[in-house]
Amino acid sequence: MSVIYEVEHVTRYRYAKPVTFGPHRAVFLPRGSYSGRLLSYSLDINVPARVHWVSDTLSNNVAVIEVKEPAQELSVTCRFQGEHFGTRSIEDFPLDARANEVPVQYTPDEWTDLAVYLRPHAEDPDGSVAAWAKHFVGGDRDATSDVLNRIMNTIRDTFTYRGREEEGTQPPGETLRLKSGTCRDYAWLMIETLRRLGFACRFVSGYLYDSALDGGDVGMTGSGATHAWLQVYLPGAGWLVYDPTNRITEGFDLIAVAIARHPGQAIPLAGSWFGDADDYLGMEVAVAVRKLGSIPEFG
Repeated sequence: MSVIYEVEHVTRYRYAKPVTFGPHRAVFLPRGSYSGRLLSYSLDINVPARVHWVSDTLSNNVAVIEVKEPAQELSVTCRFQGEHFGTRSIEDFPLDARANEVPVQYTPDEWTDLAVYLRPHAEDPDGSVAAWAKHFVGGDRDATSDVLNRIMNTIRDTFTYRGREEEGTQPPGETLRLKSGTCRDYAWLMIETLRRLGFACRFVSGYLYDSALDGGDVGMTGSGATHAWLQVYLPGAGWLVYDPTNRITEGFDLIAVAIARHPGQAIPLAGSWFGDADDYLGMEVAVAVRKLGSIPEFG
């Protein structure tokens, strides 16, 4: 079965008086992959602008927006429809023997290809993240799937989800100390924890479909906004999905837009403006993800 969905993502910046804008980079459109395909899209900007599309170093779809006139408000609206094939259960992907236990044994070719995803990126000045990582493999508890699930479940069950308006991602050590954060903080902590155990991991940004938004009875944390999770590379299975915010490893809920080594590479909309510091009045973001229908499997 596949699901047909529609996403609308609106970002609105407000200013006290007209300001001028530097280039903006928008990362809204899903990546082309085995998990789905794009059916249609539009990008609307409320002021005259030139738009061209590029594929970045990680093959994400990026719209480069050059605003031509000063404005008191900048509104960028992306709408698209797509077909999503979903993700099978992790148990359906058998691992190679060299991936059954921690540390995973990558081949020389895999090390070369995965090097940027293996190296920890965030600082760990007090060693708290490294110590926390070791906690999950102590006492011969080194079965790969068990370790991954223990980390995901610990974050999901013992941390407190707290949304916040400010941009950016908490350092992993701060998320660990506070035992709270947003979806991007949870994903980033799990990534940096796993990298310290020798796993290749990458940050994923996209959208979360929640059937409760269409009258269903499943409530997801982080729906109605952009969402973040991670992928782990395991020989024999490839890149597997882990969402510690909602304990998702399968299904039709996650629509990937961008992959990155670190969260700063996957910001949905980023750019510059020029004016007085107190001209900026704020930003509003509205995201809607709707299921339009489903297509049954044939055969």
